[in-house]
Amino acid sequence: PPAAPPPPGPPARGSLSLHRAFLRSPLGLLRLGQLALGAAFWVTVAAHKYEGAAHFALFAAVLVWLLTLALFGLSLLGRWALVPWLGSRWLLTNLVHDLALGMGLYAAATGIMGYKARQKSYCNLPGYSQHCLYGAYLGASICGGITACLYLFSGLYCLSRRCRDQRDII
Repeated sequence: PPAAPPPPGPPARGSLSLHRAFLRSPLGLLRLGQLALGAAFWVTVAAHKYEGAAHFALFAAVLVWLLTLALFGLSLLGRWALVPWLGSRWLLTNLVHDLALGMGLYAAATGIMGYKARQKSYCNLPGYSQHCLYGAYLGASICGGITACLYLFSGLYCLSRRCRDQRDII
């Protein structure tokens, strides 16, 4: 008996390659800064003893950082169409992420860490011999404030593209 042809395989997807235009775009550069400073924020908090509201600040920073990493990875690979419902609205997804989540949560985390730094400012005196968390809290607050500004800038970039009726992130 003649051999039957093999069943058709799944449709071939394009090979994975970097979307270099995204890396050179303002949004790509802002994402790299957000990832670097966001990591500096949460590593600084996590590496030191923290208590109370700093738990929320750490949670918010790590959550936003992971979501930013996912957005960056999908945008860098040009695979946002694979995300159900959000892929067709990628510019709006980035806009909401940047202004609501990124800026909002980092602003809250920055306020928390600034308040905690102010509470520990007494131990910044010369001759204080105990372990002092002032520098760590202040450093985290500065990184968080700059990161919140980067999220504001990327959100405004996405908003300006949206207002000009552009539907792509670059």
